[in-house]
Amino acid sequence: MEDFLRIRDSRNAEVFKAFLMKDSTKTKRNLYEHLTQLLIKVMDEHPDNAVDVIEEMSHDVKRALFSGMPSTLRDVPHISSAELLTEQQRALFSHPDEVVQEDEMVETAFPNVNEIGFYLEQAEVGLGREEMQRIFLALKHLVDSEGLPHCRLWGKILGIESNYIVAEAEYREGEEEQDSIEEEPEEEGNPETLETEEEETDPLPQSIYKPQLDVPKEAIGTGANKFAYYVCKEPGLPWIKLPSVSPAQINAARQIRKFFTGNLESSVVSYPPFPGNEANYLRAQIARISAGTQVSPQGFYQAGEEEGDEEDEIPRDSFEMNPDFESIPVGEMVETLSSWVHHVQHILQQGRCTWVNIAVKPDEDSNEDIEDDEKEEEPDEVEPEVGPGLLTPLSQDAEMFNTAPWSSKLSSILTSHHAIAVLRSNLWPGAFAYACGKKFENIYVGWGLKYVGEVYSPPIPPPPLMEYPSGSEIKEALDPTPEEEQALKDDLEEQQAALEEAEESEEEDEDED
Repeated sequence: MEDFLRIRDSRNAEVFKAFLMKDSTKTKRNLYEHLTQLLIKVMDEHPDNAVDVIEEMSHDVKRALFSGMPSTLRDVPHISSAELLTEQQRALFSHPDEVVQEDEMVETAFPNVNEIGFYLEQAEVGLGREEMQRIFLALKHLVDSEGLPHCRLWGKILGIESNYIVAEAEYREGEEEQDSIEEEPEEEGNPETLETEEEETDPLPQSIYKPQLDVPKEAIGTGANKFAYYVCKEPGLPWIKLPSVSPAQINAARQIRKFFTGNLESSVVSYPPFPGNEANYLRAQIARISAGTQVSPQGFYQAGEEEGDEEDEIPRDSFEMNPDFESIPVGEMVETLSSWVHHVQHILQQGRCTWVNIAVKPDEDSNEDIEDDEKEEEPDEVEPEVGPGLLTPLSQDAEMFNTAPWSSKLSSILTSHHAIAVLRSNLWPGAFAYACGKKFENIYVGWGLKYVGEVYSPPIPPPPLMEYPSGSEIKEALDPTPEEEQALKDDLEEQQAALEEAEESEEEDEDED
């Protein structure tokens, strides 16, 4: 009987164990393994009042099973740069609350960029329809926000990290006074006290070195600073106004070749050193490109009327539209460069469009010797520098590096009756112009670098300055030989002995008297 009960209990235990090891249809786990891990956890940790915390420990055992499994939750979506730009450009396509109907006869502040893009497509240049449409809306936003009287798309300058979209605008009324105000530098020390201190001590030799005078910057609205320029990296991003350009920056830009980075605040590391950051370098290159590549059909502009006969010697810097202009045939504009003229002033070697005499007379406080020398050698009068006049034909442009400065073609040979004249600059790769009837436009799309031939050679450093003037008066003496030193010593001893004898003879004569 006892054996029967033992067998029945063992069979029941096996059935119960099989029941505990039955896997769940949801988690694919069984109660036997869970109780085993739970008892192992209790034995390892020996918690106080285990019966009270057994439920929490059971949850911890189940939670530990999911620690190494990948989460089914979605990650936070990463916003790409294209999506961010799209959000920033959304404001360009927003409709204003009140739509003002503009009169078609009134001249708008910015040109029809869509029409310009259509002609540029025929000339196989431009930025594409989509980007031109966005630039058109960005220019409209710039005009509305800044209150500009006139604005146009100048072009696009490529950079290493990002590009610059450049807009050319006329200055507002009264903006000249704001930009022309400059803070006067404070004088350091009192010159009178410095002079008295120098008189008390031994006078020091005065330097005859005179630093080269800086060429003054052209006024706002004239010369290289005739227009204001705004740049942005992408349509929809904020427009940034570039500073005015100085002659020193233009002359330094002529001697260096640097790619743009896309950051206006970055420094320009070059030799010779450039006086400014990338914003100043960009403004200098824009001035150079505009002076060399902004062209228009012959007769479209005429020289502005200037009062007074004395101003005839000064090159004209103003022009106006010719109401009697008749369109030039497209074939003629392609065949001869005399049909095109420059309507932007040429930049002289001085770095200005109009020459200025920076010669200054010597100061009256300098010493008399220097004044006498300067009076004897009066400097010759400086001849003013004269460059090509305004509205000069392109046929007079000089050839450089055995390369013609311009190339012209028809936009289409098959349909020449409906083609346009396309002009391309070979000295500034990326500068294009087109003309069709009474319509024309200039644009630049490039790296902002001038063609300099096959190989670019950076300028060598200048020779070092002399420490002192060399001449017969200043000459290093040779060391004497021992024989010469002994002969000089004997001569000095003889002279000393002759002086002593003369003194003794004088004393004897006094005693006799």
